[in-house]
Amino acid sequence: MSQGNEGALPQNGRLFSVHSRRTDAGEHISLVGEMDLSVIGRVDREMRRAEATDAARIVLDLEELEFLDAAGIRLLLSLDARSRGNGGRLRIRRGPFPQVERVLELTGVGDMLPFED
Repeated sequence: MSQGNEGALPQNGRLFSVHSRRTDAGEHISLVGEMDLSVIGRVDREMRRAEATDAARIVLDLEELEFLDAAGIRLLLSLDARSRGNGGRLRIRRGPFPQVERVLELTGVGDMLPFED
């Protein structure tokens, strides 16, 4: 069974959206567009909603994330810290966009966060 939340938020002429759904495997949250300071609160709220459930696993899917700034990195680190204190349920799915991968690489968090293979 799948249920979820979906919504798009225009930011500076660009679209950002968070799609979430509950499946038998757990919570799945997908980010689409550009994650910067203007949308961090929205992502954090959705992650807190997922963390409050009984899901054994929470997947944060970055496959459609095109941009990530320092605020996004801070949020990923915060989500990881919360997850470690709450059963280690978080898994992050990498995306194909080189801009996002480059930020993860330059900041060194690529080796620290719980990425799925």
